[in-house]
Amino acid sequence: MYKEWEPIYLKIIRDFGFSKEKDEITARYLDNLLDSFKVEDTYDELMGILKGEDVFICGRGPCLHKKIESYKEDLKDGIVLAADGATSTLLEKGIKPDVIVSDLDGFVPDQVKANREGSIVVVHAHGDNIESINRWTKKFVKILGTTQSDPKKFRNLFNFGGFTDGDRAAFLAEHFGAKTLNLLAFDFERTEEPSWKKEIKMKKLKWCKLLLGLIKSDVNFL
Repeated sequence: MYKEWEPIYLKIIRDFGFSKEKDEITARYLDNLLDSFKVEDTYDELMGILKGEDVFICGRGPCLHKKIESYKEDLKDGIVLAADGATSTLLEKGIKPDVIVSDLDGFVPDQVKANREGSIVVVHAHGDNIESINRWTKKFVKILGTTQSDPKKFRNLFNFGGFTDGDRAAFLAEHFGAKTLNLLAFDFERTEEPSWKKEIKMKKLKWCKLLLGLIKSDVNFL
């Protein structure tokens, strides 16, 4: 419920100096674009995929390649959610994720490719990605939209909770009734981001770890 999420959201935007107004501007833009998509059908499809299932959620930690190799057969047979850039690594390993949770910060052509081959893309709107939303949204065929803001302000957007792509994927899986969340390559101590982005990335990872602690479903770190 947004009333539970809002106090956390306000703490996050204060911590990072983000703009609530910009979040809502981008969300409104995405909301309008999604008028031409069958959002309710995609919502129902996600429920059918995730409810009652043991799922794998792949983060973008430095160990992702090794983790995929270790659990490759399980991933091929299971339900897989990819956090944004993890999509490209999974595709390289011959695994197409069932769901991609993305703020369009990774290599989006791979996400478009996977989407057109059946993956559902859950696109997130925040204050800094309106240009990416404008560029890529219409290239997807099955899409759901999320916002950090109050979803009641929009026709086509949802707010399942979460801040980074990884923990938003976990909150999404919980919302749709997944039984067990198996998290791969969620590394809270290291990042491969360049030095000029490292400080903010590490702060985001701290929030990701904190938020994952609020998940009520069974969570396993693999």
